[in-house]
Amino acid sequence: MGGPRVIQIYVDADACPVKEEVFRVAKRHGLVVHVVANSRINLPRDPLFRSVVVSGRFDAADDWIVEQATTEDIAVTSDIPLADRCLKKGARVLDPKGRLFTEDSIGDAMAARELSAYLRDMGEMGGGPKPYTPQDRSRFLGALENQIQALLKLERLRPGGDPPRAIG
Repeated sequence: MGGPRVIQIYVDADACPVKEEVFRVAKRHGLVVHVVANSRINLPRDPLFRSVVVSGRFDAADDWIVEQATTEDIAVTSDIPLADRCLKKGARVLDPKGRLFTEDSIGDAMAARELSAYLRDMGEMGGGPKPYTPQDRSRFLGALENQIQALLKLERLRPGGDPPRAIG
């Protein structure tokens, strides 16, 4: 293939509230977005945006994202076990509220997830996640832009590295 690698964004699309924001930022930078789900999701018509429909098997979307993700990619998910798996591959991981998962923070996130599941099972905790707010959307946009800029900077600093190229 030769030439610099294109940064790719992988969106765990089921119930993801920031797909439109990802499309807008990716378009501005010329980045490929893979929208991964168990069923077809309508996307804007653009060669940068790719719909990936996986089998209905449990965790099929997660498995596909993990297989594809590299150290030059960004995954967008609120699924903490998927975030952990992507981090182990070296990808950058954001949740839809703009939280950056890191090697240092993922252990706490996994523990909090387990505690919440235990409390729900005991009937001590109910309801679902807090409503998504404009502040969450703004925080996500800032975090996504920061991660893209960090990846572009790393490429420029790599010996003999050209910045990741845009396609299209």
